Amino acid sequence: MSNVLDGKVAIVTGASANLGKLFAEALAADGAKIVVHYNSLSKQDEATKVAQGIIEKGGQAVTHQGDLTQVSEVKRLVDATFKHFGQWDILVNTAGMIVRKPIAEFTEEEFDRLFEINAKVPFFLMREASTRMADHGRILNMITTVVAVTAPTYGGYAGSKSPVEHFTKSLAKEIGGRGITVNCVAPGPLKTSFFYPAETDENIAWLKSMSINGDIGEPTDIVPVIRFLASPEAKWITAQTIYANGGLVATAS
Repeated sequence: MSNVLDGKVAIVTGASANLGKLFAEALAADGAKIVVHYNSLSKQDEATKVAQGIIEKGGQAVTHQGDLTQVSEVKRLVDATFKHFGQWDILVNTAGMIVRKPIAEFTEEEFDRLFEINAKVPFFLMREASTRMADHGRILNMITTVVAVTAPTYGGYAGSKSPVEHFTKSLAKEIGGRGITVNCVAPGPLKTSFFYPAETDENIAWLKSMSINGDIGEPTDIVPVIRFLASPEAKWITAQTIYANGGLVATAS
């Protein structure tokens, strides 16, 4: 463990699996105390294992369940963080949802759910952070490379992530005087259980062909970006979107 984040407290949403799990473990390895958030009770065992793993390595972690599409649950998460650790310094908005289909086939329910999870949740977490996060804090919002890609069937997903860029830029200016940075990270396709169910074999092959090494990314490829942006050294980087996608270009057939 390093100690670059000693004394800091991080909330990581969607931290029971995939990127959220890796981010929670990485920030803990750098000395942060971690609130491992998970959405549904079905993820409780996974979240508990993440927290236990951090504790076994000498870190501090607690779990917290809550459906953050309910604004009252956002406040409850932050209240629990202060109850356990007494402060809040880092937010990593990781939880997300993908629906990949032509716009003509979208239902109203699918549209509403996408925007609830991908736009509403980070917005209201940032609202809490704007008044309750400690000075010199770090807010990191996971979006997607697809916001910069012209491609069919990603309109709903990319559209629900795009607002987060604008929330990020605005909040960075609103609270930047307190030394808090606010950034987006936009991964390309990654080998996770989030990615594969939404993709066809044909599209996966195409995505591989667009990268610099003929493959899609590993989840661990994104971890160094998060560790750096959460660190004190990243104090001059704010209101930005950092793409980590193996050179994926911004056009598609």
